[in-house]
Amino acid sequence: MLRTKTKSKKTQQTMDEKLNTLRAGVLGSNDGILTVVGVLFSVAAATSNQFTIFIAGLSDLLACAFSMASGEYASVSTQKDTEKAVVERERQLLATNFDDELAAVKRHYRALGVTEQTSQAIAEDLLAKQPLKTMASIKYDIQLGHYMNPWDAAFSSLFSASAGGVFPLVAMTFLPTALKWPGTILAVSLSVALTGYLSAVLGKGNVKTAVTRNVIVGIITMFIHYYIGTLF
Repeated sequence: MLRTKTKSKKTQQTMDEKLNTLRAGVLGSNDGILTVVGVLFSVAAATSNQFTIFIAGLSDLLACAFSMASGEYASVSTQKDTEKAVVERERQLLATNFDDELAAVKRHYRALGVTEQTSQAIAEDLLAKQPLKTMASIKYDIQLGHYMNPWDAAFSSLFSASAGGVFPLVAMTFLPTALKWPGTILAVSLSVALTGYLSAVLGKGNVKTAVTRNVIVGIITMFIHYYIGTLF
């Protein structure tokens, strides 16, 4: 029973890890929406062949999803490697330059308003009990053993980019001819507004600004790609 609880505690994600996965999902969804609608508008403006439009949109959806996933995997893997490298560096410093590490912890607590004597006592106590965990947290804001997971970010981005691209693809493919263009524009505007809202909430930014920005970018994207399609 104790072993099961310990394992569960070790595998529990930190808030930073969860937010990183959600961030990858929001970015993937937004990218999926805009890249797919861009291709759809370009192709639909150039030809009325419904099968050609669908295949072009589907191909771009798959390409975008796997591109976003591989990009997130590479990016987060680099971050994870960097985190592990600085933790290993702190391990070596604790063994070779303990006094400087002690002074760094002391300075940290002094900056928080703790008295000289108390900060010295805290630093000595922490480095006696959990030296590596303390240094990783204080100097790099890293929770020891909790590194960003590139697979979580990759799968989140893969799924969300695919889901996001479905909105314009379904609208352009299955809506009646009279509603095809306005319906797709509406579907894209609503979906990018949602991703703008989610990104603002996750980043604690201004919701109105984020939503407005995303909708404007979406409309500009559709206009540019439609115009390019009319040239062919």
